[in-house]
Amino acid sequence: MIYTVTFNPAIDYVVHFDRLMPGEINRNKAEEFQFGGKGINVSNVLRTLGFDTVALGFIAGFIGEGFEKGLAGMGLKTDLIRVEEGMTRVNVKIKAAEETEINGIGPVITAGDMEKLYGKLDAIGAGDVLVLSGSIPNCLPGDTYERIMARLDGRGIPIVVDATKDLLVNVMKYHPFMVKPNNHELGEIFGRVLKSDEDIVECARKLQEMGGRNILVSMAGDGALLLDENGGIHRIGCPKGKVVNSVGAGDSMVAGFLAGWLETGDYGYALKLGTATGSATAFSIGLAEKGMVEELLATL
Repeated sequence: MIYTVTFNPAIDYVVHFDRLMPGEINRNKAEEFQFGGKGINVSNVLRTLGFDTVALGFIAGFIGEGFEKGLAGMGLKTDLIRVEEGMTRVNVKIKAAEETEINGIGPVITAGDMEKLYGKLDAIGAGDVLVLSGSIPNCLPGDTYERIMARLDGRGIPIVVDATKDLLVNVMKYHPFMVKPNNHELGEIFGRVLKSDEDIVECARKLQEMGGRNILVSMAGDGALLLDENGGIHRIGCPKGKVVNSVGAGDSMVAGFLAGWLETGDYGYALKLGTATGSATAFSIGLAEKGMVEELLATL
């Protein structure tokens, strides 16, 4: 089974305007409600690609109840923990001439809540896969990912980490199966501006030397580069299409990569499917649909 963890999920209220007029009443021309959070996105896209997952995380209040029902209606399996203080986030995404986002705070996750999560993670075993995605809420210690990976260390569980800066660097000692910084985030880790594939490979190799097994570096419209655990370097361009939505594209790439690897064990194919899946989301209003993924995959 594939397990995803989302510490601070949200309902995204997406509103569309031809032009947003500050200080006036604005009437949107279209709207969508999306059930979001990086791990939730990974679970959603994996479901689209034919893989079962269990989405773990925290919810609170009546919005949390609606969130859980919404995921069930989409066919996602969840094992969410209800917390007492606060409310599951509602994020407002304004699509106009310029994109604007207003993100909520989210509930307070206590030490007792974390113990409940640890109990669920303790049931994961060899042959399962765990995906840790996104930032850690301020109410939790900054080494939360490290604590999770230390707890599961040595149990044969491939762990994917999609995070940035210290949150990513500090888990390298636990040998994550795959990490996915983008090229700018990878450069920030080493205090550099990466201007070429050679620069990216050099820094990706440093992450491997720190303990990461597979380093997948996304580069938006320039495609992606993978340094695999066998020393192979894979470079791929981006399919042609019009970008209409960047939200969830990185999560979709993670899902596609995992699906490709689980299907074939071939890292080159995993990179192709990850790239096609990430692009399918970027070219859509919502998350990737299987038909578009297959169309784009055929072009790579």
